[in-house]
This record gives sequence, structure tokens and C-alpha cells, in this order.
Amino acid sequence: MSEGVEWALHSCVNLAWSGPDRAVSAARLAAWHDLPAAYLNKQLQALARAGIVTSAPGPRGGFRLARPLAAISLMDVVAAVEGPEEAFRCAEIRQQGPGRPERGAAAECAIAHAMTRAELAWRKALAAQDLDEIRQQAERQAPEAPERLRAWLAAQ
Repeated sequence: MSEGVEWALHSCVNLAWSGPDRAVSAARLAAWHDLPAAYLNKQLQALARAGIVTSAPGPRGGFRLARPLAAISLMDVVAAVEGPEEAFRCAEIRQQGPGRPERGAAAECAIAHAMTRAELAWRKALAAQDLDEIRQQAERQAPEAPERLRAWLAAQ
């Protein structure tokens, strides 16, 4: 999984903290964590295509959440940034070289089967957790974070 997923998740929480009436530019969101703005903008555009955030152009434009954090799962963000493809793709290497099975052995690859089960469990776990749960945990760990972000945004 790319670092873009982490950046996108933090950006969603930061957008929630910034308030529903404030659009925040990719450059400002990136500056909050000292990230490259152009790369973060790509992640935010992916979130916009997925309907997680909205974007408004112009000097006072930027990004806002398109729906409440409670309606955005971790899996929504992962799929938006990484795409819907499976993480593991079996190339059936067991069918090549001298180790290939005899004719007629067409059973599913045991490794592909195990990886598919593990990925399904991972996707279900991500789909079961919403970003509001993450926001709440972040606020328990750093109660001052939402106000610090709002003050920092207002000072610019």
C-alpha cells in the first residue's frame, strides 16, 4: 500500500477538523504535515473522483469532505487511492518449468487461495471501520489537534 493512503486518510480527518464551511487547498493540507503538495493533490483528486471529497477551483477554492466521516470507511479511501485491484495476483508460476504438475492437475493454487482469504479478511476489516472512529481516537490521543489545525489555517 502506498504512502498516499496514509496521506489521504490524514487529509480527510484534517478536512473534518477544518470545518464544513472551509475549503482547504492541497498546498495547505500538504504544508500541515510537510508533504509534497503536487503528490498530495493527486491523492485528493482520487478522493474527489470517488466522491469522498469535493473540490472547488479558484483562489478561495480547495477541498471539503463530500460526506460525513462516519460515512467513509477506511476501505473507501484505500480503494480510491490504490484502485480496486486485488493486492495479490497469482501468476500461476507453478504451471511453468520442470516443477509444473502433471496433466489434469487443475486445482486452485494453495498460495492464491490463502492470499485471497487473507485479502478478503483485510478488506472486510477496513470496510468495517469508518473515519469518524479514527477521528475520535486521534482526538483522544491529541485533544488539542483540531483547534491547532483551525488556528493554523485561520492564520494564513
